[in-house]
Amino acid sequence: MKQNIIAGLDLGTTKVCVVIAEQMETSLKVLGFGVAPSDGLNKGLVANIAKTSNAISEAMAIASNRAGINIKELNVGVAGEHITSLRHRNYVTISNPDNEIAQEDLDRLKADVRTIKIPVDRQILHIIPEEFFVDHQGGIENPIGMCGSRLEAVNHVVLASVPAIQNIKRSVEKAGFIVNDYILQPIASSISVLEENEKDLGVVLIDIGGGTTDVAIFHDKSIKHTKVFGIAGNQVTNDIRESLGIVSADAEQIKKDFGYALQEAIIKDENIYIKGVGARGNVKVPVTLLTQIISVRMKELFALIDNELRQSGLKSKIKAGVVLTGGGSLLRGCTDLAEGVLGLPCRIGVPLELDEGLSNEIGSPEFATVSGLIKGIPGTKSSDTWKGLDVKKKAGSFNITGVFKKIVEFFDEL
Repeated sequence: MKQNIIAGLDLGTTKVCVVIAEQMETSLKVLGFGVAPSDGLNKGLVANIAKTSNAISEAMAIASNRAGINIKELNVGVAGEHITSLRHRNYVTISNPDNEIAQEDLDRLKADVRTIKIPVDRQILHIIPEEFFVDHQGGIENPIGMCGSRLEAVNHVVLASVPAIQNIKRSVEKAGFIVNDYILQPIASSISVLEENEKDLGVVLIDIGGGTTDVAIFHDKSIKHTKVFGIAGNQVTNDIRESLGIVSADAEQIKKDFGYALQEAIIKDENIYIKGVGARGNVKVPVTLLTQIISVRMKELFALIDNELRQSGLKSKIKAGVVLTGGGSLLRGCTDLAEGVLGLPCRIGVPLELDEGLSNEIGSPEFATVSGLIKGIPGTKSSDTWKGLDVKKKAGSFNITGVFKKIVEFFDEL
């Protein structure tokens, strides 16, 4: 049975999430999703293949049962401090008789980038053109159909650790699935939550997850810079645990229920009572004290991001401000703190253009990455190989039909 089915796998430090969707005429219809606890990853890296594989299997079983179908191939998110990026400029000559630039010439440009010298323990994850030049004329978004003798491109090249990718691959395969494509998580999140006008004016995306915080900067509709930090929600939880002497589960719960990123955001100052462990009595925690603990770490994170923006030389070009997403962005007062530290307007980003099926159930910042993974990057395996995918329909499930159209091009004409 042929269906236009897309699946994404977000390997997070706190949770593994799978979403199965169908490409409709103008949107994606979410057919099923599954979430499983994750304790096999640390700061975006696989630390235990068996535990990661089991979490993938559990999340996929839930998603497949809800969707009523079984699939084998997945777009998989990649994160971690091993991620680096560079800018590379290269060119090819146009030799056809009409000097008309075709897709084959763009393919030659990309193939040429893959010949650059990189460390042996690194591999190229993405090659994303920022700008094209035809006979030294710059500012060209799409050179196909133009005439010239020389085609150049400035490319944003993302590098990843070879062992890190291999461990992801082994975890997915041990669970019984195949990696269709790897997608850098901040790019996936940006596909999901950013608007085209924001990417044109200049915007920074900050995706605060459990183990890592992913940053991507856009300007003139192109990605200009990416960075992954090892400070995120789990570090905040650990600070609460260590400072208050409570167990991790309680620290995580009070962070979610009572946590603020900024003192000024506190609506009601009250005491939180936590049941004691062993011979220790109950613990009384004022909300103001909890907020102080959280605020110190969050200020540190935003200060690191601000320093990265300045070092990249792109901060002055960020006219559309900051978009916060990921589970960590749900902390009360997080946008106010980000605005204060970064000096830029800030909003919360939620997945866009998921209009049908179970879409409302994943319309939260914590599902930004996986929502981008099911959209994929146009022109790559992540979006192009799903057409005509063979899907096994589960017994007793309903029939799902749809017309395949290309994923909405959030990276249109990069």
